Amino acid sequence: MNNSNDARASETHKVVNQSVPAWDFSHVTNVGHTLTEAATRMHDAIAVAAPKRKYQPAEKVEYNTITFGELESLSNRMAIGLRNQGVETGDRIALMVPPGLEFVALVFALFKAGATIILIDPGMGKKNMVTCLSDANPVGIVGIRRAHLARTVYRRKFKNAKKNFVVGGYFPSCYSVKKFESLNASEFQPVSIAIGDPAAIIFTTGSTGPPKGVLYRHQIFIEQARQIRDYFQIPPGTVDVSGFPLFALFNSAMGATTVFPMMDATRPAEIHPPFLIDAVERFKADQSFGSPALWNTVSKWCEQNSVTMPTVKRVLSAGAPVPAHVLQRIKQVISPDGDAFTPYGATESLPIACNSATVILNETAATTDSGGGTCVGNRFPDIDWRLIEISDEPLESIEQTNEVEPGRVGELIVRGPVVSQQYVTRTDANAEHKIVDGDSFWHRMGDIGYFDERDRFWFCGRKTHRVQTAWGDMFTIPCEGIFNPHQKIYRSALVGVGDPGNQTPVLIAEPWASQWPESASEKEKLLGELKELAAQHWQTSTIANVLLHQSLPVDIRHNSKIFREQLRIWATARI
Repeated sequence: MNNSNDARASETHKVVNQSVPAWDFSHVTNVGHTLTEAATRMHDAIAVAAPKRKYQPAEKVEYNTITFGELESLSNRMAIGLRNQGVETGDRIALMVPPGLEFVALVFALFKAGATIILIDPGMGKKNMVTCLSDANPVGIVGIRRAHLARTVYRRKFKNAKKNFVVGGYFPSCYSVKKFESLNASEFQPVSIAIGDPAAIIFTTGSTGPPKGVLYRHQIFIEQARQIRDYFQIPPGTVDVSGFPLFALFNSAMGATTVFPMMDATRPAEIHPPFLIDAVERFKADQSFGSPALWNTVSKWCEQNSVTMPTVKRVLSAGAPVPAHVLQRIKQVISPDGDAFTPYGATESLPIACNSATVILNETAATTDSGGGTCVGNRFPDIDWRLIEISDEPLESIEQTNEVEPGRVGELIVRGPVVSQQYVTRTDANAEHKIVDGDSFWHRMGDIGYFDERDRFWFCGRKTHRVQTAWGDMFTIPCEGIFNPHQKIYRSALVGVGDPGNQTPVLIAEPWASQWPESASEKEKLLGELKELAAQHWQTSTIANVLLHQSLPVDIRHNSKIFREQLRIWATARI
């Protein structure tokens, strides 16, 4: 590892300016060895840069850096150590380490050691985190001291967690990962892994129910890296400021530099924008990945302070529909010939489709604002998709489904090499989400929408979020799209109060913080404007109940997906 900043950053830029061709993943069976491929070609380029420690907003951020060659060597030494200390092929090992150099090195080390990594988002809350870990039943935990303290407090839930390793310091009955750094990397022997073997268990956000553990096989990760690289034309030497740690793993596989900005990854909306901008400028980043909430915060700050990031050519934002006003501001603060992209998918299947800010702003935003849903774009080349009639029942085989024609709202199902085969926790969900089709299967996304004449999917919301009234179903995204353009409204949520089939639609609007009504008369005026807006559109004409909420509850991972289930309870108490 290296603690210098500007000198090492310049080395990275030399690599960026060289023409390093992308490499073929076809012979790789263990996703951990994608790093080996990157290190062979990008040996001296910076692989990861991360803040040395936590800083206050007024302080200057300093970075630790590690090259691809160093990262490959470190991950090999860690893999040797893990195997020497009893980690066996197929062992479920939970990784609980914050984003940074150790996080990336340990992910690749665990892959190389043949473990199945359990990746837990610490921001999902203590109760969900403990439940998810317990459901996944790890045989060991690699984590910081706080993680092991939680393990001991809830030891009855982790009876099988015997192979435990501590990162950063000492903890009783744990082997220190620090000791692995003195091992000889040349002694590393690759573990026999088939491309279809388990690689990781990743949990859904839990935005529509308890988080479920999705089984990722090595093939899925390798295909994801290949498809993301090829679709977005991400060359080796790209420098990405990553607001979402899991995406950083694809960077390492593709030969792209990852810069972790100073931020709390569990609260992306609360990022201090100058930290991200400093990271972009320091490392001359040409790409950045972040949630819509993160980019809303950053782009607003840039607009207010007349700051731009001219080196950034590509912004990726996912996790929820990205509002047009956010995309507009992003386009204004990045390179004039750059663009923002909105990949669509889910934990169980990603990537599925993509759209760009240029297309959205010039072609589809007006339809969204008039209640047409959100256009997520065309599918990725290796994805098959269909729309079937909406059903809340399990569908065992494709013969039980009926396709719907373009223009009609249906339930989206997908299949392809990046689509996961099964849940390994909450396994009852397998029957609800998988449809057998001969030797293959389809995954039910749980999303509803329609195809247009160009085979683009228009997202209309989650199936479980539709409001089932006596006169028919109402869909969240089209209805909310009518209210969100109001100059005083940041975002909104449609929920149904009552029993399905006889629900009363309720629109809950969150004004911009600066636009919150200061008096009862201002509140009534704003509510009146929203009700008048509802009456002007057929999609929302039956909405008679409109409420204001100061801060809609959202998911931790992206700070963007609205927890409508919580809002339904909140609205029921007020109607």
